[in-house]
Amino acid sequence: MAYPDRQLPVRRIKFRYPSGSLRHHYVDDDLIMSHVVAVLSATFPPGEDFFIRSVQHYADKVTDPVLKAQVKGFIGQEVTHGREHRELNRQLQEMGYPTHRVARFVKWALADATKRAPAKLNLSYTAALEHYTATLAECLLTKPEAQRLLGDTEVRNILLWHALEETEHKAVAFDVYRTIGGSEWIRRFGFLVQSFGLIGLVLIATILSMLGDRATYNPVRLFRSIARLRKSPFLEPDVAKSLGDYLRKGFHPSDHDNEELLDTWTVELFGPEGKLADHLH
Repeated sequence: MAYPDRQLPVRRIKFRYPSGSLRHHYVDDDLIMSHVVAVLSATFPPGEDFFIRSVQHYADKVTDPVLKAQVKGFIGQEVTHGREHRELNRQLQEMGYPTHRVARFVKWALADATKRAPAKLNLSYTAALEHYTATLAECLLTKPEAQRLLGDTEVRNILLWHALEETEHKAVAFDVYRTIGGSEWIRRFGFLVQSFGLIGLVLIATILSMLGDRATYNPVRLFRSIARLRKSPFLEPDVAKSLGDYLRKGFHPSDHDNEELLDTWTVELFGPEGKLADHLH
């Protein structure tokens, strides 16, 4: 089995959020999307820990040198994602978003999955969730309207960096799953389970988060945000189509070729004049 020989750099990066640098509704002053992003950010640290555990469980089964190197890069990138999102989540918690509560629930749920579910099923969950993150990342990196939502804050910076690296390593968990002989039906089953779980979690946690925000009770703000949500670039048909492609027989993440996109954004963020070059240390 041949694997794309893409290196996965573990970038030593640091994001900072000086006091007052973020307005309360930091996603383009949008009520709902600000809470959605806070909920997603809260899920990332425990989610990354789960991905690492699931892939590491089978690390000794990986003998191909290319995939072995990619597993190492995958783990390094995920560790960094967890660390940086914990810092963002602390900032959002101070701003009134219940990120710590969401993270505790996700940590408990995924620890329970690690303990009770077969390791192969947990790896299928990881591959499925990596497809979700890669699809949303591609949407962010390809659609200017998605980028405009994030303005010019440090939240934009961390999400663009995260999107780039999710796109870089999108096939690693999937390839490990194939290497250990994971079946098509378990792969698809894992995707369906996690689709219900992830969408349900984000929906319920966002509603609960919004109930603690006084702006939610302003009907003008609320209905304006609902109207904007209906036109969100993340809810367009092409995103749903890309997500659903995972259920196709013989699917592989590399079927969605984005090498040119990766090259463009690597230079944009980390080239000689890269917007995040000063965040590296």
